Amino acid sequence: MGDRVYIGLGSNLGDRERELVLARDVLERVEGIQVLRSSSVYESAPVGPAQPHFLNAVVELECSLDPHALLLALQEIEHSLGRERAERWGPRVIDLDILLWGGRVIADSNLCVPHRELQHRRFALEPLAELIPNVHHPILGKSVQELLQRVLEQDVVKWHPSEPLQSSHRRRASWALSSS
Repeated sequence: MGDRVYIGLGSNLGDRERELVLARDVLERVEGIQVLRSSSVYESAPVGPAQPHFLNAVVELECSLDPHALLLALQEIEHSLGRERAERWGPRVIDLDILLWGGRVIADSNLCVPHRELQHRRFALEPLAELIPNVHHPILGKSVQELLQRVLEQDVVKWHPSEPLQSSHRRRASWALSSS
């Protein structure tokens, strides 16, 4: 049995929704990771230079990997899906960030958990609050819902209001059921 880990997914290049689904599908195949739930998808204005809007979601994992092994797995997934690290806060096909890892605090030169900007990013807090509104930030001592209420207004809206991010095989299955 592993720890509960929350991963932020973002994409603002190509078929953004497809990229989020692909990332979720690849996560499901990583040994030591079980995807438990996914939030709805949200569209948000970018942070940084002018670029297309992002689609964002959060997935809840049960993870038996150590934090640095998960970080490497996320970076490998990003690379396999075409992410190029050319510009800080620049456009990207896929972005995968560890937002929270249970109540753990990790701070070293390679990894910071909770994500150091989480409390300032509505595009991460909105989907996270959908999954775990009452979980407390281990450093700030505030619940995700409290952090969401305190964050500045940002351009963030639900992409598909009633539809959480689903793996592509579940989408095909639900489409097949509803089309018969």
